Amino acid sequence: MEVSARLSSKGQVTIPRAVRDALAIKAGDEVLFRVEGERAILARAPDLLGLAGSVSVPAARRGTPWDEIVRETRRARAVDRL
Repeated sequence: MEVSARLSSKGQVTIPRAVRDALAIKAGDEVLFRVEGERAILARAPDLLGLAGSVSVPAARRGTPWDEIVRETRRARAVDRL
């Protein structure tokens, strides 16, 4: 599908109905813009809460404070770079 829209003087674009319908987006939904070279790609932003539970966490790691996870990840990446 290829649909055009006009940019307003305020830098705004109305997403054409056909595109909104194809992406199943409605008022209040977030969208994502990805620029690749001379093109911009519009996508429906993922619902991060909808991803909850989609990654299994080993029982021993459940409940680990986030700052500890970040610290361990950074330390592991630093070792990998050596």
